[in-house]
Amino acid sequence: MSLHTWWLFFSAVFLLCGTPGPNMLHVLTRSVRLGVRRTIATMAGCLSAILLVLAASAAGLSAVLVAAPTLFEVIRYAGVAYLLYLGVKAWRGADGPIAAEPGALPAGPRLTAPRLVRDGFLIGLSNPKLLLFATAFFPQFIDGGAPQAPQFAILVTTFAGAELFWYGVYALSGQRLAAFLTRPGLKRLFDRITGGLFLGFGAALLGFRP
Repeated sequence: MSLHTWWLFFSAVFLLCGTPGPNMLHVLTRSVRLGVRRTIATMAGCLSAILLVLAASAAGLSAVLVAAPTLFEVIRYAGVAYLLYLGVKAWRGADGPIAAEPGALPAGPRLTAPRLVRDGFLIGLSNPKLLLFATAFFPQFIDGGAPQAPQFAILVTTFAGAELFWYGVYALSGQRLAAFLTRPGLKRLFDRITGGLFLGFGAALLGFRP
């Protein structure tokens, strides 16, 4: 892989990762409710899903989905259902906050680290942007005439680094935003906006085709 190819890939994924999507919205909302420190578990879950899907892409995910379209439909509809569930839950303000750091919202039902990882992982798997990236975009940067394993390792590492950078940006933004959401009216507005966005992501995944 040439330096020019890597630079094109990095530029594309840096912008792609920074674009608001289910992962970034989830990190933002968790940071608003829990603070940055506890949101690290959410980031780990989201990143784990990304690494799994990209590893599957390296192993021939696109070919599998073409050969078994029913499998893709099952994954897609499961993702749609989960995003819609999160949208309704966020809209109703049912995802209770926890006072974990200064600026986080007041205490609510306890969320354990394993649950935060699990929720982040499921969000990552249901991300239509990731499915499109893994099946259509990612393979285009692989040189078929060179050893593929090192190329995949470089590209996956680059993608993970860009994703982690934006996780940090959104998490810090969420912590700052929490200070403005102490009023019930503003908190309710935040719930409505985030819920509506999750519902929109679910609708986008419903119409997605690889």
